[in-house]
Amino acid sequence: MARARLDGEGFFAALDAQRLAKGMTWRQVAQASGVSASTLTRMSQGKLPDANGLVALGAWASLDPAKFVQDTEVTDRGSPQASEPEPLAMISTYLRSDRNLSAEGAAALDELVKATYQRLRKK
Repeated sequence: MARARLDGEGFFAALDAQRLAKGMTWRQVAQASGVSASTLTRMSQGKLPDANGLVALGAWASLDPAKFVQDTEVTDRGSPQASEPEPLAMISTYLRSDRNLSAEGAAALDELVKATYQRLRKK
């Protein structure tokens, strides 16, 4: 049986990256996107926004919320099995397609992320 859920933490991290890139405060993000500051506060605490908030924030940040939906399949033993691309592959792709980075800069960041990931990932 397939299950889907929003990766709220990932979506919030992407919003934060956009906020920082634009040099904005969370209050300014709330104003610009039309969502309440309390929605953003709840999201920072791991809560999910309502559908309208999700759409508004996605539009403000030029993010497709569908890219943050995780599909999981339940194995025979009842535990979820992810059916999504590896995070490092996605990060590498995004870094290399970033117009703000040179090819050398993207490669350097990619190496840094991979090394850090290997060191910090759960065994």
